[in-house]
Amino acid sequence: MKAVILDYASLAPHDLDTKALFALPFDWFTYDTTTPEETLERITDADIVLTNKVVIGREMLSANHKIKLIIILATGTNNVDLEAAKERSIPVCNIVGYSTESVAQHTFACLLYLQRRLGEYDTSVRDLSWSDSPFFCLLDFTIEDLSDKTLGIIGYGAIGKRVRELAEAFRMNVLVSESVVPGSRSKDGRVSLDTLLAESDVVSIHSPLSEHTENLINREKLALMKDGAMLINMGRGGIVNEADLLEALTSGKLKAAAIDVLSVEPPDKENPIIKNQPENLLITPHVAWASRQARQNLVNQVVEILKSADSGSLINRVNP
Repeated sequence: MKAVILDYASLAPHDLDTKALFALPFDWFTYDTTTPEETLERITDADIVLTNKVVIGREMLSANHKIKLIIILATGTNNVDLEAAKERSIPVCNIVGYSTESVAQHTFACLLYLQRRLGEYDTSVRDLSWSDSPFFCLLDFTIEDLSDKTLGIIGYGAIGKRVRELAEAFRMNVLVSESVVPGSRSKDGRVSLDTLLAESDVVSIHSPLSEHTENLINREKLALMKDGAMLINMGRGGIVNEADLLEALTSGKLKAAAIDVLSVEPPDKENPIIKNQPENLLITPHVAWASRQARQNLVNQVVEILKSADSGSLINRVNP
Protein backbone atom coordinates (compact mmCIF):
# COMPACT_ATOMS: atom_id res chain seq x y z
CA MET A 1 0.00 0.00 0.00
CA LYS A 2 1.23 3.47 -0.89
CA ALA A 3 1.35 5.97 1.97
CA VAL A 4 2.04 9.65 1.28
CA ILE A 5 2.99 12.39 3.76
CA LEU A 6 2.39 15.74 2.08
CA ASP A 7 4.02 18.19 4.50
CA TYR A 8 6.45 16.17 6.58
CA ALA A 9 8.71 19.12 7.38
CA SER A 10 5.85 20.80 9.26
CA LEU A 11 6.44 18.28 12.07
CA ALA A 12 10.12 19.32 12.41
CA PRO A 13 11.07 15.62 12.43
CA HIS A 14 14.81 16.20 12.98
CA ASP A 15 14.50 15.66 16.75
CA LEU A 16 11.81 12.94 16.70
CA ASP A 17 11.96 9.15 16.81
CA THR A 18 10.20 8.04 13.62
CA LYS A 19 11.58 4.50 13.36
CA ALA A 20 8.28 2.90 14.36
CA LEU A 21 6.41 4.95 11.76
CA PHE A 22 8.56 4.04 8.77
CA ALA A 23 8.89 0.43 9.92
CA LEU A 24 5.19 -0.03 9.13
CA PRO A 25 4.64 -2.14 5.99
CA PHE A 26 3.78 0.59 3.52
CA ASP A 27 5.52 2.10 0.52
CA TRP A 28 6.34 5.49 1.97
CA PHE A 29 6.53 8.72 -0.02
CA THR A 30 7.39 11.80 2.02
CA TYR A 31 7.39 15.41 0.85
CA ASP A 32 8.68 18.22 3.03
CA THR A 33 6.13 20.62 1.56
CA THR A 34 3.37 20.38 -1.04
CA THR A 35 1.78 23.25 -2.94
CA PRO A 36 -1.88 23.21 -4.03
CA GLU A 37 -0.70 22.63 -7.61
CA GLU A 38 1.33 19.58 -6.55
CA THR A 39 -1.25 17.92 -4.30
CA LEU A 40 -3.34 16.04 -6.86
CA GLU A 41 -0.33 14.46 -8.54
CA ARG A 42 1.20 13.41 -5.23
CA ILE A 43 -1.91 11.69 -3.90
CA THR A 44 -2.58 9.88 -7.17
CA ASP A 45 -2.59 6.12 -6.54
CA ALA A 46 -2.10 6.69 -2.81
CA ASP A 47 -3.93 4.36 -0.44
CA ILE A 48 -3.16 6.43 2.65
CA VAL A 49 -2.72 10.21 2.74
CA LEU A 50 -1.23 12.07 5.70
CA THR A 51 -1.57 15.84 5.76
CA ASN A 52 -1.00 18.50 8.35
CA LYS A 53 -2.22 21.64 6.61
CA VAL A 54 -2.30 20.69 2.92
CA VAL A 55 -5.89 20.98 1.69
CA ILE A 56 -7.66 17.85 0.42
CA GLY A 57 -10.86 19.01 -1.25
CA ARG A 58 -13.81 17.39 -2.94
CA GLU A 59 -12.34 17.55 -6.44
CA MET A 60 -9.16 15.81 -5.33
CA LEU A 61 -11.12 13.05 -3.65
CA SER A 62 -13.28 12.66 -6.72
CA ALA A 63 -10.19 12.25 -8.89
CA ASN A 64 -8.66 9.51 -6.73
CA HIS A 65 -10.61 6.34 -6.05
CA LYS A 66 -7.80 4.43 -4.31
CA ILE A 67 -7.66 6.42 -1.08
CA LYS A 68 -8.60 4.21 1.85
CA LEU A 69 -7.61 6.45 4.74
CA ILE A 70 -6.76 10.11 5.42
CA ILE A 71 -4.87 11.07 8.57
CA ILE A 72 -4.78 14.73 9.55
CA LEU A 73 -1.58 15.39 11.48
CA ALA A 74 -3.36 17.83 13.79
CA THR A 75 -6.61 18.19 15.71
CA GLY A 76 -8.22 20.75 13.40
CA THR A 77 -9.95 19.21 10.38
CA ASN A 78 -10.83 22.22 8.23
CA ASN A 79 -8.26 21.31 5.55
CA VAL A 80 -10.10 18.12 4.53
CA ASP A 81 -13.57 18.00 3.00
CA LEU A 82 -15.10 15.65 5.56
CA GLU A 83 -18.47 15.48 3.81
CA ALA A 84 -16.88 14.43 0.51
CA ALA A 85 -14.78 11.83 2.31
CA LYS A 86 -17.88 10.48 4.04
CA GLU A 87 -19.72 10.19 0.74
CA ARG A 88 -16.87 8.04 -0.56
CA SER A 89 -16.65 6.02 2.69
CA ILE A 90 -13.09 7.21 3.30
CA PRO A 91 -12.29 7.23 7.02
CA VAL A 92 -10.61 10.40 8.24
CA CYS A 93 -8.64 10.38 11.48
CA ASN A 94 -7.26 13.37 13.31
CA ILE A 95 -4.78 13.49 16.18
CA VAL A 96 -6.17 14.48 19.56
CA GLY A 97 -4.77 15.24 22.99
CA TYR A 98 -1.15 15.23 21.86
CA SER A 99 -0.36 18.88 22.60
CA THR A 100 -2.44 19.65 25.68
CA GLU A 101 0.54 20.26 27.95
CA SER A 102 2.45 22.19 25.30
CA VAL A 103 -0.37 24.62 24.53
CA ALA A 104 -1.33 25.11 28.18
CA GLN A 105 2.27 25.84 29.14
CA HIS A 106 2.71 28.20 26.19
CA THR A 107 -0.44 30.03 27.29
CA PHE A 108 1.08 30.76 30.66
CA ALA A 109 4.51 31.50 29.23
CA CYS A 110 2.89 34.27 27.19
CA LEU A 111 0.70 35.46 30.05
CA LEU A 112 3.64 35.67 32.45
CA TYR A 113 5.76 37.41 29.81
CA LEU A 114 3.12 40.13 29.55
CA GLN A 115 2.15 40.31 33.21
CA ARG A 116 5.77 40.44 34.44
CA ARG A 117 6.80 42.89 31.66
CA LEU A 118 9.66 40.61 30.69
CA GLY A 119 10.13 42.11 27.24
CA GLU A 120 10.61 45.64 28.57
CA TYR A 121 12.90 44.56 31.38
CA ASP A 122 15.00 42.39 29.07
CA THR A 123 15.47 45.41 26.80
CA SER A 124 16.40 47.55 29.81
CA VAL A 125 19.24 45.19 30.66
CA ARG A 126 20.46 44.93 27.08
CA ASP A 127 20.44 48.70 26.48
CA LEU A 128 22.31 49.25 29.81
CA SER A 129 19.44 51.15 31.45
CA TRP A 130 19.87 48.94 34.52
CA SER A 131 23.60 49.67 34.57
CA ASP A 132 22.83 53.39 34.70
CA SER A 133 20.30 53.02 37.51
CA PRO A 134 21.08 54.62 40.92
CA PHE A 135 19.23 51.71 42.58
CA PHE A 136 19.81 47.97 42.79
CA CYS A 137 16.73 47.28 40.65
CA LEU A 138 14.62 48.82 37.92
CA LEU A 139 10.97 49.54 38.57
CA ASP A 140 10.19 51.35 35.34
CA PHE A 141 7.32 49.06 34.33
CA THR A 142 4.47 48.04 36.62
CA ILE A 143 4.37 44.31 37.36
CA GLU A 144 1.12 42.57 38.27
CA ASP A 145 0.62 39.26 40.10
CA LEU A 146 -1.72 36.66 38.61
CA SER A 147 -3.22 35.68 41.96
CA ASP A 148 -6.76 36.98 42.52
CA LYS A 149 -7.08 37.98 38.86
CA THR A 150 -9.95 36.44 36.87
CA LEU A 151 -9.16 34.27 33.86
CA GLY A 152 -11.95 33.68 31.36
CA ILE A 153 -11.66 30.58 29.18
CA ILE A 154 -13.36 30.31 25.78
CA GLY A 155 -13.20 26.73 24.54
CA TYR A 156 -13.30 24.11 27.28
CA GLY A 157 -11.83 20.99 25.76
CA ALA A 158 -8.75 19.20 27.08
CA ILE A 159 -6.56 22.29 26.67
CA GLY A 160 -9.08 24.64 28.25
CA LYS A 161 -9.43 22.30 31.22
CA ARG A 162 -5.65 22.08 31.66
CA VAL A 163 -5.38 25.88 31.46
CA ARG A 164 -7.93 26.08 34.25
CA GLU A 165 -5.83 23.77 36.44
CA LEU A 166 -2.74 25.89 35.92
CA ALA A 167 -4.68 29.09 36.55
CA GLU A 168 -5.97 27.74 39.83
CA ALA A 169 -2.41 26.80 40.81
CA PHE A 170 -1.62 30.51 40.42
CA ARG A 171 -4.64 31.24 42.64
CA MET A 172 -6.57 32.86 39.83
CA ASN A 173 -10.35 32.93 39.70
CA VAL A 174 -11.67 31.12 36.61
CA LEU A 175 -14.74 31.65 34.45
CA VAL A 176 -15.71 29.31 31.60
CA SER A 177 -17.85 30.45 28.70
CA GLU A 178 -20.93 28.58 27.62
CA SER A 179 -20.78 27.10 24.14
CA VAL A 180 -21.31 29.68 21.42
CA VAL A 181 -23.03 27.13 19.18
CA PRO A 182 -26.71 28.13 18.91
CA GLY A 183 -29.03 25.72 20.67
CA SER A 184 -26.34 24.19 22.90
CA ARG A 185 -27.50 23.23 26.37
CA SER A 186 -26.25 25.41 29.19
CA LYS A 187 -23.87 23.62 31.57
CA ASP A 188 -23.60 24.18 35.30
CA GLY A 189 -20.93 26.59 36.37
CA ARG A 190 -20.54 28.29 33.00
CA VAL A 191 -21.37 31.88 32.14
CA SER A 192 -22.43 33.62 28.97
CA LEU A 193 -19.70 34.89 26.66
CA ASP A 194 -20.70 38.50 27.32
CA THR A 195 -20.50 37.99 31.09
CA LEU A 196 -17.11 36.35 30.77
CA LEU A 197 -15.75 39.20 28.67
CA ALA A 198 -17.05 41.81 31.09
CA GLU A 199 -15.71 40.16 34.25
CA SER A 200 -12.35 38.72 33.18
CA ASP A 201 -8.95 40.35 33.63
CA VAL A 202 -7.53 37.89 31.11
CA VAL A 203 -9.48 36.16 28.34
CA SER A 204 -7.88 33.00 26.94
CA ILE A 205 -9.19 31.41 23.73
CA HIS A 206 -8.82 27.68 23.06
CA SER A 207 -11.64 27.04 20.56
CA PRO A 208 -11.48 25.49 17.11
CA LEU A 209 -12.42 27.64 14.14
CA SER A 210 -15.95 27.07 12.89
CA GLU A 211 -18.87 29.00 11.45
CA HIS A 212 -19.84 29.79 15.04
CA THR A 213 -16.43 31.02 16.23
CA GLU A 214 -15.20 32.86 13.13
CA ASN A 215 -14.86 36.57 13.94
CA LEU A 216 -16.24 35.81 17.40
CA ILE A 217 -14.05 38.40 19.11
CA ASN A 218 -14.62 41.60 17.17
CA ARG A 219 -14.96 45.30 17.98
CA GLU A 220 -18.32 44.78 19.68
CA LYS A 221 -17.04 41.99 21.92
CA LEU A 222 -13.75 43.73 22.68
CA ALA A 223 -15.74 46.75 23.86
CA LEU A 224 -17.32 44.55 26.53
CA MET A 225 -13.96 43.70 28.08
CA LYS A 226 -12.57 45.53 31.09
CA ASP A 227 -10.39 48.50 30.36
CA GLY A 228 -6.83 47.27 30.74
CA ALA A 229 -7.70 43.59 30.34
CA MET A 230 -5.55 41.17 28.35
CA LEU A 231 -6.45 38.78 25.53
CA ILE A 232 -4.73 35.50 24.65
CA ASN A 233 -5.56 33.48 21.54
CA MET A 234 -4.15 29.96 21.28
CA GLY A 235 -7.09 28.66 19.22
CA ARG A 236 -7.30 29.77 15.59
CA GLY A 237 -6.55 33.13 14.02
CA GLY A 238 -9.94 33.68 12.44
CA ILE A 239 -11.62 33.70 15.85
CA VAL A 240 -10.23 37.17 16.62
CA ASN A 241 -10.72 40.06 14.22
CA GLU A 242 -7.14 41.23 13.78
CA ALA A 243 -7.95 44.81 12.77
CA ASP A 244 -10.27 45.24 15.75
CA LEU A 245 -7.66 43.74 18.11
CA LEU A 246 -5.02 46.12 16.78
CA GLU A 247 -7.37 49.05 17.39
CA ALA A 248 -8.11 47.90 20.96
CA LEU A 249 -4.40 47.62 21.72
CA THR A 250 -3.32 50.92 20.21
CA SER A 251 -6.22 52.82 21.79
CA GLY A 252 -5.36 51.50 25.26
CA LYS A 253 -8.64 49.61 25.65
CA LEU A 254 -6.60 46.44 26.19
CA LYS A 255 -3.39 46.47 28.19
CA ALA A 256 -1.81 43.70 26.14
CA ALA A 257 -2.45 40.61 24.05
CA ALA A 258 -0.64 37.43 23.07
CA ILE A 259 -1.57 35.45 19.98
CA ASP A 260 -0.05 32.30 18.54
CA VAL A 261 -2.29 32.20 15.47
CA LEU A 262 -3.30 34.48 12.62
CA SER A 263 -6.07 34.33 10.05
CA VAL A 264 -3.53 33.66 7.27
CA GLU A 265 -0.37 31.69 8.02
CA PRO A 266 2.36 32.41 7.33
CA PRO A 267 1.31 36.05 7.39
CA ASP A 268 1.82 38.44 4.53
CA LYS A 269 4.57 40.93 5.35
CA GLU A 270 2.06 43.71 4.72
CA ASN A 271 -0.46 42.31 7.21
CA PRO A 272 -1.17 45.36 9.43
CA ILE A 273 -0.92 43.36 12.63
CA ILE A 274 2.60 42.32 11.63
CA LYS A 275 3.68 45.54 9.95
CA ASN A 276 2.28 47.73 12.73
CA GLN A 277 2.76 45.38 15.67
CA PRO A 278 2.54 47.44 18.87
CA GLU A 279 4.83 46.77 21.84
CA ASN A 280 1.91 45.46 23.89
CA LEU A 281 1.24 42.65 21.40
CA LEU A 282 3.20 39.41 21.64
CA ILE A 283 2.94 37.22 18.53
CA THR A 284 4.43 33.73 18.41
CA PRO A 285 4.55 31.85 15.07
CA HIS A 286 2.00 29.06 15.71
CA VAL A 287 4.34 27.15 18.01
CA ALA A 288 2.17 26.67 21.10
CA TRP A 289 1.53 23.06 20.06
CA ALA A 290 5.09 22.28 19.04
CA SER A 291 7.11 21.04 22.01
CA ARG A 292 9.26 18.03 21.15
CA GLN A 293 7.17 15.87 23.46
CA ALA A 294 3.94 16.98 21.76
CA ARG A 295 5.29 16.29 18.28
CA GLN A 296 6.48 12.85 19.41
CA ASN A 297 3.02 12.18 20.87
CA LEU A 298 1.60 13.02 17.45
CA VAL A 299 3.89 10.58 15.64
CA ASN A 300 3.15 7.84 18.17
CA GLN A 301 -0.58 8.32 17.70
CA VAL A 302 -0.20 8.11 13.91
CA VAL A 303 1.59 4.79 14.36
CA GLU A 304 -1.27 3.42 16.44
CA ILE A 305 -3.87 4.57 13.92
CA LEU A 306 -1.99 2.95 11.05
CA LYS A 307 -1.56 -0.27 13.00
CA SER A 308 -5.27 -0.42 13.67
CA ALA A 309 -6.03 0.36 10.01
CA ASP A 310 -3.70 -2.41 8.89
CA SER A 311 -5.46 -4.85 11.22
CA GLY A 312 -8.87 -3.75 9.95
CA SER A 313 -10.14 -1.88 12.99
CA LEU A 314 -9.50 1.85 13.22
CA ILE A 315 -9.08 3.02 16.81
CA ASN A 316 -9.83 6.62 16.08
CA ARG A 317 -11.80 8.73 13.63
CA VAL A 318 -12.38 12.44 13.66
CA ASN A 319 -12.65 13.62 17.25
CA PRO A 320 -13.42 17.14 18.48
